[in-house]
Amino acid sequence: MSLTLDSYRLLGRSGLRVSPLALGAATFGTEWGWGAERDEARKLFDHYVERGGNFIDTANTYTNGSSERLLGEFTRDNRESLVLATKYTTLRRPNDPNSGGPHRKNLFASVESSLRQMNTGYIDLLYLHVWDFTTPVEEILRGMDDLVRQGKVLYVAISNAPAWQVSRMQAIADLRGWSPLVALQIEYNLIERGGERDLIPMAREMGLGVIPYSPLAGGVLTGKYSRDDLTPADAASGDGTRKSFNFARGTLTERNLAIADVVQEVATELGRTPAQVGLAWTLLNPGVTAPVIGARTPAQLADNLGALEVGFTAAQLSRLDAASAVGLGYPHDMLASDMGRAFAQGDLKVEARR
Repeated sequence: MSLTLDSYRLLGRSGLRVSPLALGAATFGTEWGWGAERDEARKLFDHYVERGGNFIDTANTYTNGSSERLLGEFTRDNRESLVLATKYTTLRRPNDPNSGGPHRKNLFASVESSLRQMNTGYIDLLYLHVWDFTTPVEEILRGMDDLVRQGKVLYVAISNAPAWQVSRMQAIADLRGWSPLVALQIEYNLIERGGERDLIPMAREMGLGVIPYSPLAGGVLTGKYSRDDLTPADAASGDGTRKSFNFARGTLTERNLAIADVVQEVATELGRTPAQVGLAWTLLNPGVTAPVIGARTPAQLADNLGALEVGFTAAQLSRLDAASAVGLGYPHDMLASDMGRAFAQGDLKVEARR
């Protein structure tokens, strides 16, 4: 595999061209206790764009709004050449129950806020950020379609939602003639492969490009953590560090560090860094369009972009798969078995022997 940032890919069943790695802007600003100050964030943006990158990912809540505001400043001179993706739903103001969630009122308010913060007249790609199991899907889809018809949003997408709900929404959008979903953002990496059960196959079938976030599992796959970090004294202190965040999420485990060990071994064999190996692995999945990279320094960004040049041997891929594999579960395991294949081919004798 040898790609560049200007090896553009189509996003889902749209005609929108995006880079094979998206620049994550959740690191733009330090309000969360980590991240890049303005000048450093500008270097990240400039380096990505100078290399041919055009796909930038943010959200209305990232770094308390600083991410969108900084992007509004940075994109002042080249807005038309970029694909800006942002998200709505998660903001919640005290004593205002309608300031969060995917419903129509919050959808329109969030989009207006993002347009102001990013100093733009339109959003290229708008994600529903987190599903809430409450708002009717027709309300969400019609609201999104209205924004597309108004020209404030060009394409719509979804993140952090069950596969059955996404496929249902896509079917309704098709039947009603509303704007279809063109992208699905999920956590996907060598540690978290649950998306292979239903989400990624569903996305390919329904015409959504998969945009993995946290492709390096919060840094665990880079080799920055060791067994000493499994129970650090300050692990659950809530001090705002990535270590405490990963510990609280359950990302720092013996299993996950064992996967990181294999990533390190393969990286050494290839003369690459673990980060490059982890990112390159996600790009091999045919359902994946563009992982989101979240570098905090220009050096980290340059290292991440090196993933575009990584190639694996069959043996190396087999080792990575064996170390990180997850069970697909029912009905996938049954359908992939000899019995399942026999049923699919109409072998009634097998059915009779059950």
